[in-house]
Formats: sequence, C-alpha cells, structure tokens
Amino acid sequence: MVAAAYVLISTQTGSEKQVYRELEKLEGIYQVDAVFGPYDIIAIIQASDYDKIGEIVIDKIIPTEGIKDTVTCNVIRFET
Repeated sequence: MVAAAYVLISTQTGSEKQVYRELEKLEGIYQVDAVFGPYDIIAIIQASDYDKIGEIVIDKIIPTEGIKDTVTCNVIRFET
C-alpha cells in the first residue's frame, strides 16, 4: 500500500514562487500545484506508510522558508 496526503500550504506574501520551487525538489513530493483561494500551494505526497508521510511534512515541508501554515489531509481509499 502507498500512503498519500494532500498538504495545503499558506505562504508568506511574495514567497509563493520560491516555496513552489523548493517543494518541487523534495523527495516524497509527487506533485506541487500553485492555486488560488484560501491556500497558495497544494502538494501531493506519497510514501510507504503514514509515519513516513508525517516525517516528510514535519522534517521537509514545514521547515521550508516562506511557509506560514500547513494543513495535511491524509488520503483514504475505499475498496470497490
């Protein structure tokens, strides 16, 4: 099983492009999108389990310069 999460990111004003570029470089981040709305960036992350998801968020994403706030939404999969 692959664990996944959406990380909703608010950045400091004017740092959106810098944060976007830094996140693209990080291992474990599957996709990075700049968006309009209450958040500035949404990152999709994937890992072997949810403990690794937590490590990516805490150790790699949150310390990124220019990030003001994050909300992590773990993905659940329903069997069909």
